[in-house]
Amino acid sequence: MQLPTTNTSGSGSRPSLSSPATTTSYTTIPISGNDVISRSLHNVSAFLSLRRPWSEFLAAGVFDIPESLTCAVDRVRKNANYFRLNYGILLFTSALISLIGTPLSLLFVCAIFGLWLVLYIFREDPLYLWGHHLSDQVVLVGLISVSVVTLWVTGIVETLIFGVGIGLVVSAIHGALRNPDGLFLNEDDAASTGLIGSASNSNSNSNSNSNSNSVQRIG
Repeated sequence: MQLPTTNTSGSGSRPSLSSPATTTSYTTIPISGNDVISRSLHNVSAFLSLRRPWSEFLAAGVFDIPESLTCAVDRVRKNANYFRLNYGILLFTSALISLIGTPLSLLFVCAIFGLWLVLYIFREDPLYLWGHHLSDQVVLVGLISVSVVTLWVTGIVETLIFGVGIGLVVSAIHGALRNPDGLFLNEDDAASTGLIGSASNSNSNSNSNSNSNSVQRIG
């Protein structure tokens, strides 16, 4: 088994999916493919758990007509920041619904998307095939190749674009009509979306102002 270690420098070939305070990395001891998949699935589950409750997403009594176009755009921006994972799930679901008429294509898309999640996006451990280490670049090229071939063979590109387009329209309508009053981002979410400065920047600015005031008093 590969033992987790704590790396506070955050270095690595791909960004980690752990908490901002500490970055979890692993030693280079090979582990079985089943363990790699198990860890990736755990990361997928942890990521999906960050979505906002659907009861809040579709809460009654919070939908109304925006007063102006500017207000509607502002609502879309705020709701996109707050419900970004929910909107992502909505887009993916819309794309899958568009493929219901072609079950085989739907199965292929789900399989390819699952491979992307497990083998690349949420994978934190080195991947070995028949005793040979597969680098991230090799995995990426392989996934891209399989994805392109699948889309070309099934001929579902236009259908997927249509499904994603419908999802975008529905998301935009929801974002414009859903009154964001009462929605609160925590400090980390607000900083990551650029709505506020990070705590380190705030402390740096306050220290800078304090030093400036000290210099002025000395002068």
